[in-house]
Amino acid sequence: MNLKDKKCIPCEGGTPSLTSEETKTLLKKVSEWQLDSAVKKIWRAFSFKNFVEAMKFVNRVADIAETEGHHPDIHIFYNRVHIELWTHAVNGLSENDFIVAAKIDALM
Repeated sequence: MNLKDKKCIPCEGGTPSLTSEETKTLLKKVSEWQLDSAVKKIWRAFSFKNFVEAMKFVNRVADIAETEGHHPDIHIFYNRVHIELWTHAVNGLSENDFIVAAKIDALM
């Protein structure tokens, strides 16, 4: 099943984060997302024509986050948006991060 077609599943305390191999496999499925140096987050930067377009995008990302119950860190810099995904409950990455990333990619 395609990542963007999956639904996020709530993570409970004690759930392990993804292994390095699982992370590498899933990272290949989300275009342009990067792994942070601590290997605990994925991120991507987006550029838009202006602030209004950036905010429209952020609002659409917020809709995805609410629907999935999995919320990214969003940084707005006028016409640029930087999004970070990680799963607080596992202090690292889970499949949910890649599901939300794929849904965000589908907006572009």
